[in-house]
Amino acid sequence: MTAASGAAYRRVLLKLSGEALMGDDAFGINRATVESMVTDIDEVVRLGVEVAIVIGGGNIFRGVALGAAGMDRATADYMGMMATIMNAMALQDAMRRAGVEARVQSALNIEQVVEPYIRPKALRYLEEGRVVIFAAGTGNPFFTTDTAAALRGSEVGAEIVLKATKVDGVYSADPRKDPDATRYSTITFDEALARNLQIMDATAFALCRAQRLPIKVFNITKPGALKRVVMGEDEGTLVHV
Repeated sequence: MTAASGAAYRRVLLKLSGEALMGDDAFGINRATVESMVTDIDEVVRLGVEVAIVIGGGNIFRGVALGAAGMDRATADYMGMMATIMNAMALQDAMRRAGVEARVQSALNIEQVVEPYIRPKALRYLEEGRVVIFAAGTGNPFFTTDTAAALRGSEVGAEIVLKATKVDGVYSADPRKDPDATRYSTITFDEALARNLQIMDATAFALCRAQRLPIKVFNITKPGALKRVVMGEDEGTLVHV
């Protein structure tokens, strides 16, 4: 089923990395970058597309790196989850200022600040045209926010996971190092595995493949790219069954 406006999808799960919020800064949240993203998301919402978002926390805290450096990995991951809650609140606030209704649901319970993840409530918000921002990953250590995107996307019945990156799709090689690298317009899950293309971590990728949930990798910093993706145009790379 498609949105009435001619969009290719009715409900999407947008995966934003924490790093995407940094813009050109070394860490933290770049206000201009967030406002630009909100404008793009608002454009898609106005098309009648229901948007759920899973957000990372790497701009504030990288649990994997500190886990590798000797900190207890579970502790580091919980700290990373709290970083995603800060990002979700910043994104929600930017949306409020832009007139976009958004709700944050967290997999960790901090009820004075954000509401807990409750699936029926999330579905109702989406049906009402609100953006739902899922924070705190899956709520479990050892799972990435990519896995949270695959999980929440499956739970809310999203038709596609939109993986927002700083490159405009999946390439045969690193385009910054290899001038002959070519962008794949579409690729199957099996081809991506055979070519060892690191699109998502193995757990997230396996979940999308098992659920037959396609992934679109695209450049969120490219003006108008999100709208073109949602309209089903040749933007980024579509990973499908």
